[in-house]
Amino acid sequence: MSVNRQQPHVLVLPEDDANRQLANGFLLDPCLSIRKIQVLREAGGWTRVLERFKSDHVVEMDRYPERFMVLLIDFDGNQKRLTKANSEVPARLTDRVFILGALSDPEALRQATFASYETIGKAMAEDCREGTDTIWGHDLLRHNAIEIDRLRQRVRPILFP
Repeated sequence: MSVNRQQPHVLVLPEDDANRQLANGFLLDPCLSIRKIQVLREAGGWTRVLERFKSDHVVEMDRYPERFMVLLIDFDGNQKRLTKANSEVPARLTDRVFILGALSDPEALRQATFASYETIGKAMAEDCREGTDTIWGHDLLRHNAIEIDRLRQRVRPILFP
């Protein structure tokens, strides 16, 4: 299902299949405005997420000022990856681009929580909607706190009206 590009909407660009499954779990929240979010095909690596963002989505974000992007990557234990990824986002778009991911990888998060990717994604949506940190406070996700705060301010009203 496609979003209306003229209305506020969110595109999610996942690194890999595990991240795509997390995003699809987010879509399962019953309060989500499903027509305002779209999960794109996985990019095949965190550097490819950045490459695809720059080659395919920067121009489109300039064309559609109501578009927000979530770049869903694995940090592979490297917290400096957020700094690197943020440096690839043009300054004019930083308030509409959010970079999130597990500190190691989604597989480790799934093993640590004993839950499926979709169950974790649904819990992420609930935390986003309710302003809680039940799943986002997990050791493998808490490094996202600043991005989550920004996301809640800008995107929650679009997805959970």
